[in-house]
Amino acid sequence: MDRFDAMKAFTRIVERRSFTQAAKDLSLPRSSVTDAVKQLEERLGVRLLQRTTRHVSPTLDGEAYYQRCVSLLADLEEADAAFVGGQPKGLVRVDVQGTLARRVVLPRLPEFLERYPGIELYMSEGDRLVDLVREGVDCVLRAGEPKDSDMVARRVALLEEVTCASPAYLARHGVPESIDALQQGHRMVGFRSSLTGSLIPLEFQVGGEVRHVVLPTTMSVNGAETFVAAARLGLGLIQAPRYRLEEDFGRGTLVPVLPQHPPTPTPVSLMYPRNRQLSPRVRVFIDWLTRGFTAP
Repeated sequence: MDRFDAMKAFTRIVERRSFTQAAKDLSLPRSSVTDAVKQLEERLGVRLLQRTTRHVSPTLDGEAYYQRCVSLLADLEEADAAFVGGQPKGLVRVDVQGTLARRVVLPRLPEFLERYPGIELYMSEGDRLVDLVREGVDCVLRAGEPKDSDMVARRVALLEEVTCASPAYLARHGVPESIDALQQGHRMVGFRSSLTGSLIPLEFQVGGEVRHVVLPTTMSVNGAETFVAAARLGLGLIQAPRYRLEEDFGRGTLVPVLPQHPPTPTPVSLMYPRNRQLSPRVRVFIDWLTRGFTAP
């Protein structure tokens, strides 16, 4: 294994905190990445990694060397691309909330892959917080206000939100004509924050201000699809992006309520590690999605 391949193996081990996962990512035998690190340590005369039976982490020298490797490898990839038709290539790992993946990213993806045929995309889906470095993910697309200060967050859209319920629920509890009317026997399907585990209150815009309302719940969830399904079953009011509910509105399985007091729009952000130099293939994906993102 040449020096640059050894550096690639080393950086992947640091990011994945695992020889086995790094070898899997690089499609190499585990023994190859182990030998690569040994050769680097022997040539540099320092120990780069702390190893235990369950954990791998960089030493202080290893962390400094990792930062230099990331920068050098990105420069090398960019230099190669400049002399091979200017086209970046390789694997891009992106994590996207499931509904955003299916409704927003996938329909336009053939356009991106046709423009960059050398790029392979691995797309994982989830609503949970992702440790990008530890899990080997290049970037994530998330709805909601970014909280992680270690991430660069590029806002790509604002999603219109709407309050709604099923016809059966409204027949039982009545159609609320005002926010105050919600306190007269109404219920909500609770949605729990993946960050804190607490219920997220309903919110309504009133005269330029935002009012938060928490109603009794029969059920609380932390998944977007189950959230909407519970509303269809008449278990309570929900607030969700309009694009996710349009088909239900068309079929009459859900009905908008209190349209005069909409929730605040939800931002959608593309996030990636602040201290990581982006490779050309990741940079073109992020730029493409940022420029072309159109909220449904």
